[in-house]
Amino acid sequence: MYYILFYKTVENYIEKRSPFRGDHLDLVHEYHDDGRIVMAGALAEPADGAVLIFRGDSPKIAEDFVKRDPYVKNGLITEWSVRPWIVVTG
Repeated sequence: MYYILFYKTVENYIEKRSPFRGDHLDLVHEYHDDGRIVMAGALAEPADGAVLIFRGDSPKIAEDFVKRDPYVKNGLITEWSVRPWIVVTG
């Protein structure tokens, strides 16, 4: 099953993320390297959010990521939600 994690970010997120970006990307790569994250990236125009797609047995896989994410821990994410995604092709 796939799960999509939606992030909403603070204003001026691009400028504010610099001190935490390396640790955030390390976490993303950890999850990607073992297959838990399929793909992830920031939204653009405007840069006000991000989307991360997880593969796993339950939404807990994405929720565990959120608990560890430096962006969340340091207040760059104002809101997040996880939704199951039923893929029909691809």
